[in-house]
Amino acid sequence: MNKIIRRYVPFMKAGVQNLVVYRLNFLGFVIGGLIYCFVMFYLWKAVFESNGGGMFLGFSMTDMVVYLFLSNTTSQLIFSGVSNEIGEEIRDGSITMRLLKPVNTDLSYMFNELGTALMKVVVLLIPVLAGLEIYRFCMTGTVVFSAVNFLLYLISSVLAYIISFRVNLCFGFIAFYVKNLWGIGILKNSIIGFLSGSLIPLAFMPDGLRVCLEYLPFASMSYTPVMLYMGKYGTYEILFRIGIQVVWAVLLYGLSKLIWFGAIKKLCIQGG
Repeated sequence: MNKIIRRYVPFMKAGVQNLVVYRLNFLGFVIGGLIYCFVMFYLWKAVFESNGGGMFLGFSMTDMVVYLFLSNTTSQLIFSGVSNEIGEEIRDGSITMRLLKPVNTDLSYMFNELGTALMKVVVLLIPVLAGLEIYRFCMTGTVVFSAVNFLLYLISSVLAYIISFRVNLCFGFIAFYVKNLWGIGILKNSIIGFLSGSLIPLAFMPDGLRVCLEYLPFASMSYTPVMLYMGKYGTYEILFRIGIQVVWAVLLYGLSKLIWFGAIKKLCIQGG
């Protein structure tokens, strides 16, 4: 096990170095997300005020603020750019170098992203959570933070990343067939943003649509971890939601392997 870990640690270090080198790009990404959160804050503030300032579909305005900022942060934390990386490597031919290395292709991509994810936990997640808890204390006058909910959030976020990584890995393998993912990649991100509850909480959807979306893997990417942190689920539902995440993680692992075995036979290098 130690030998395997040592083999992939350099990929993790490369992920950290990549974030440090392109820190302005990361900073712009974070600032853009915060601006989006503040725009949505004023939008939902207007909605709650028009509703009399009380509860709206089980959410208070304080809940909505926590949801907006934590959902955006979670989406950035579990974000996987593996599909873009695969597409770029196929386009310029550099994927042949990765395939020649004595490493598992999936793990080499994953450990590269884990380095970036660890940096995001330190510079993004911890400050946001601290700010949200201070905000909740100021609004309610009591300490709302729950260590149990935080632990559930972390467990769910790990599973969310695995699902996100596998979904994007499957999508990235399409590049073996179409050679360029830029256009359909934008469409993919838009669809996932809606279906995962990042744009609108799934609790606000019509009942039939909400139930359907909650069983899809996309809800497990953002909505489930955030709802766990906010304590919106009972004991049975907590086990059920995490169980859904585990099932999708296993299914997507198998699907990615199946697509990989077919895609590798279609490899055609355009450059390099």
